[in-house]
Amino acid sequence: MTVSNIPFPTKIRRYGEAAIGEAAAYILAGETVAIPTETVYGLAADATDGAAVARIYAAKGRPSFNPLIVHVPDLADVAALVTVDPLSARLAAAFWPGPLTLVLPLAANGPIASLVTAGLATVAIRCPAHRAMRALLAATGRPLAAPSANPSGAISATRAEHVMAGLGGRIAMIVDDGPTAVGIESTIVACDGGVIRLLRPGPVTAAELEAAGGAPVVAASGGAIEAPGQLSSHYAPAKPLRIDVDAPAAGDFVIGFGAAEGDINLSARGDLIAAAAGLFDALHRADASDRRAIAVRPIPTTGLGEAINDRLRRAAHRD
Repeated sequence: MTVSNIPFPTKIRRYGEAAIGEAAAYILAGETVAIPTETVYGLAADATDGAAVARIYAAKGRPSFNPLIVHVPDLADVAALVTVDPLSARLAAAFWPGPLTLVLPLAANGPIASLVTAGLATVAIRCPAHRAMRALLAATGRPLAAPSANPSGAISATRAEHVMAGLGGRIAMIVDDGPTAVGIESTIVACDGGVIRLLRPGPVTAAELEAAGGAPVVAASGGAIEAPGQLSSHYAPAKPLRIDVDAPAAGDFVIGFGAAEGDINLSARGDLIAAAAGLFDALHRADASDRRAIAVRPIPTTGLGEAINDRLRRAAHRD
């Protein structure tokens, strides 16, 4: 097939065998396509092709020091890519396929393009559960680098229309399989010295990690970027965003939670799973409104609330 250079007349194809076949052809030709995972939509390219990976960075405007996550079909497919320690293997057995990313040492002479890892000796890797990404992995037979399908630092995409609004004209194709189920990016951990270092909170909670791994979870210390999602300003709308707001100002677009109402309520029942699934869509709607700013009502920090608040803090941060 003939693949044009950026800018593209971006096409949207509904999920199905034909769409996956077309997306796989783009991937094997060294291009990028947007594809849903259970967490958010990802911008996928062949992780073994440095030029293809460079197109991810170009489309997103992503800084090259920010590494990418590599997606694989299952744990058996990582032996040629990374070295897996026993604790990481236990976590993979417990949570793959699913929203857990493991940061692991690169295998000697492995095929992962150096641009994926931003020059690090480790790579972030996960096995997704979503049917579309799994079908694309099977159709290409390649490990796929796939950060969130949005401009760098902007609100993550949980619907195909979010991808089109942010990356339309920069990528060839979007596979549309409806809204994502989880709605926030994967938990990222690194296992060192018998402990689980939490690099990014996500759908798999610290308590679940400790129970499955039989090891303590510790917060990652600040410093150098080790994995995606660690930038202080990330997932950000264009409008000013305030969080933990008890008394919104006139002119705010208010995102509510529980009994604290708003223009949108992430969950009137106080359900954190529902809140996570709807978070980025609510931020997209708020950012597209005619209000001057966005205010988010307080959300508990327990369980999945830790990951929701992590995303909100980074979205509210202004460098």
